[in-house]
Amino acid sequence: MGQTIFIPKEIEAGEPRVAASPDTVKRYAGLGFAVIVEQGAGLGSRITDEEFTKAGATIGKAADGSKADVVLKVRRPTDAELKGYKSGAAVIATMDPYGNDAAIAAMAKAGITAFAMEFMPRISRAQSMDVLSSQANLAGYQAVIDGAAVYDRAMPMMMTAAGTVPAAKVFVMGVGVAGLQAIATARRLGAVVTATDVRPAAKEQVASLGAKFLAVEDEEFKAAETAGGYAKEMSKEYQAKQAALTADHIAKQDIVITTALIPGRPAPKLVSAAMVASMKPGSVIVDLAVERGGNVEGAEAGKVVTTANEVKIVGHLNVPGRVAASASLLYAKNLFAFLETLVDKEAKALAINRDDELVKATMLTDAGKVVHPNFAKAAPAASAALPDDKAVAKAAKGTEPGLDVAPKKAAPKKAAPKAAAKKPAAAKKPAAPKGTA
Repeated sequence: MGQTIFIPKEIEAGEPRVAASPDTVKRYAGLGFAVIVEQGAGLGSRITDEEFTKAGATIGKAADGSKADVVLKVRRPTDAELKGYKSGAAVIATMDPYGNDAAIAAMAKAGITAFAMEFMPRISRAQSMDVLSSQANLAGYQAVIDGAAVYDRAMPMMMTAAGTVPAAKVFVMGVGVAGLQAIATARRLGAVVTATDVRPAAKEQVASLGAKFLAVEDEEFKAAETAGGYAKEMSKEYQAKQAALTADHIAKQDIVITTALIPGRPAPKLVSAAMVASMKPGSVIVDLAVERGGNVEGAEAGKVVTTANEVKIVGHLNVPGRVAASASLLYAKNLFAFLETLVDKEAKALAINRDDELVKATMLTDAGKVVHPNFAKAAPAASAALPDDKAVAKAAKGTEPGLDVAPKKAAPKKAAPKAAAKKPAAAKKPAAPKGTA
């Protein structure tokens, strides 16, 4: 007896991505699922209804979500969408849960089993499911393209009979997945690239891409990395020294790209108004953290701001969506890789193993309850032992593409639910990264 997967058209304004591709539709059919794709769901990503049909999908309407056992989305479902889903359905998406407790409670009330793909732990078996890396990689690329489009000069050095055009100077702040791709892209375009991050390992990564590393390399810097390869939160003294160094450097740059995001918190301010004022007319800043308040003072979400000294601050929203045709293909593969682990291959049906480390890390709601310990505030303290909170928090932080950065302390293999008497060791406060994931 087959089960149904539903792929809706994203209804949030400015979201052109889709949660499936013709390739993944074929694969879902191979797992025994019937796939229904809402009419026009893929048009924003250059995937026509005909392509989905050829791959084996049925083209339907939004109301078809009521018969689905699995709903695959890009964004968290709205209250209106939840009313159309049947209780017990598995809904997999990027849920953006921090600061959205009411939305999470609504998913629990609707009875769905909700999975947040951005909480996927960065371990070897989950690399193909890492939506943060796949989307941030494209965001880093697009940030350079957007910066170059606004910058009204050539990027590479050009030697002509009429004279020499100097290469643009690009400074990338935060060497996570997005930052590394931004460095690589700017280098391909011929720019002179520098980058900064508080993690010592980032220095080698930056150099490997042909860019120059900039940081205050004191004793604190040498110890600024966790065992899992993530950035520690730096002291106020170090932050002040680093800010002074970058302020002098920013004044000489043509394009600055900022990528720092901290899950569940406002984006840290890296570029002050005084730094912006020190830049040359015609310079450009691209703020990839603008959806969380921005790394740049004066940045505005969804706008390109021109300052009094003619510096343009680019604050585009949903940057991966600006390359939707590529972003959707990668995101769809991430979803397939995860959903495949939830399927009983012999029975050809959904069979969620709630003891699996991936399920523990990503499941937000189940059976009418909020089950993720980061959001189930009424749950006993001992429930924090269920998933590896460090892995969950780190899943939202940046690292270089393709690197297995599983923390040395692995998630506990045996969960201990309802063991209220036994409290787990206190989790450390999530580190503040300099690069987005």
